[in-house]
Amino acid sequence: MPIPRHSWGVPASRRPRNLRRSSVGRAFGLARERYAALDVNVDRALAKLARIPVSLQCWQGDDLTGFENFAGAVGGGLAVTGNYPGKARNPAELRMDLEKALSLIPGKHRLSLHAMYGEFEGKKVDRDEIETEHFYHWVTWAHEQGLGLDFNPTCFAHAKAADGFTLSHPNKRIRKFWIDHCIASRHIGSAIGKALINPCVTNLWIPDGFKDTPADRRAPRERLAESLDEIFKESLRYNLDAVEPKLFGIGAESCTVGSHEFYLGYAITRQKLLCLDSGHFHPTESVADKISSVLLYLPEIVLHVSRGVRWDSDHVVTFTDDLQAIAREVIATGQTDRIHLGLDYFDASINRIAAWVIGTRNLLRALLVALLEPPGIHTAELAGDNTARLALQEEARALPFGAVWDFYCERKDVPVGEAWLAEVKNYERKIRFNR
Repeated sequence: MPIPRHSWGVPASRRPRNLRRSSVGRAFGLARERYAALDVNVDRALAKLARIPVSLQCWQGDDLTGFENFAGAVGGGLAVTGNYPGKARNPAELRMDLEKALSLIPGKHRLSLHAMYGEFEGKKVDRDEIETEHFYHWVTWAHEQGLGLDFNPTCFAHAKAADGFTLSHPNKRIRKFWIDHCIASRHIGSAIGKALINPCVTNLWIPDGFKDTPADRRAPRERLAESLDEIFKESLRYNLDAVEPKLFGIGAESCTVGSHEFYLGYAITRQKLLCLDSGHFHPTESVADKISSVLLYLPEIVLHVSRGVRWDSDHVVTFTDDLQAIAREVIATGQTDRIHLGLDYFDASINRIAAWVIGTRNLLRALLVALLEPPGIHTAELAGDNTARLALQEEARALPFGAVWDFYCERKDVPVGEAWLAEVKNYERKIRFNR
């Protein structure tokens, strides 16, 4: 039985105030003057930030369990650690938690859904049988919330993926099952995009790979290419197809069929979107460095922003140099309309709503820092003055971007600074700990 909706009025601490009289407003005024002296238009930067949506990952709210009636453990190279209390047990609870998280994040954003999060009313609906109607309530909710939706086929946590292979499986019947699932997912993505009048990114990732050294790497990659061509045969409106590579996964340490090189070649030759996940590369590789390169050859790209610790462990995104480098490259391209930003991590060791809020606010904060970069840095580079470029880059680290971020949060009527944590704790006591 769905949990009844709760009405959380806007706390007094978050009601609109005269920003010019608040301490946040005064700090912002001084910061704007400091940036203006460096030829940075702060108001323009904030306007640009407000137009950049981030696609939150639905799977953070329930540890990638989904709402099917037959799936087992997650598997497929994925592992969720932790057992923090209060996770969402059904779609109503998950949507309620998402609403709370979104109320603490400035701006209008998106939600990325996996196929396993359909609402099947207690019936067993296998992956190759999913239809748009199973996501009707998600689309209605997104419309009410003013959100865009993205979609993902779920090619793991299933008996037909138990041996670690799906679209590259040597068994033709199993390949057909997963091809049909992905085709159904594309049609659902197209229907979602049409209903919301907002294109849906349908991103495809598979766990296929070998734990130990294979004798033949070519054949499974040929099968994967054939499967993908079959999946993408039909042209669909309102749907943007993306393919996601990976360096390795649990159980696929020696060879990942859908490697970076495979999908880069496939995306370029078929003109599909390439999804770059910041946890899917070697720890010494920079995802930031890849953005401008792939945009030369592809119409659009997807970024899954995550944080790998020693491996693709999908930790909550923090305000690291790596994150700031990615954000800077996104802004430096001058083509944010060609880059779809999303998050991809799942942490069950801490409050799940807090994980969403921390990661999304950090990504937005990093984008703001990039938008506030003094143009003198680029001017110095164009003049060949590398000394000045380095000096200005380092001095920019101390600029008062925090005051601008606080002002942006207050103007968007979300908590400033750490004030959001008290709201999460209150929600946790009243709602989540009672589950």
